[in-house]
Amino acid sequence: MKKLFWVGIGIGVGVLTARKIGEAKSLASPDGLNRTIGRFTDSLHEIADAFREGMNERETELRQALGLDETTGQGHH
Repeated sequence: MKKLFWVGIGIGVGVLTARKIGEAKSLASPDGLNRTIGRFTDSLHEIADAFREGMNERETELRQALGLDETTGQGHH
């Protein structure tokens, strides 16, 4: 019974290892690398967009706090 347990453990480890090797090969292929880089650049664009949006919101808040709101200043020129 003990031998059967260890054989089962060995098979399980072998299957997991084979899957991880397959994933690594897939990532190392040109298509896998392109997908990985594409996901990374998409993430960077999302971060940059969120940063720009936050900056614009903060600039609007500061302009309003200082009385420099562009919408109120346009009618006086």
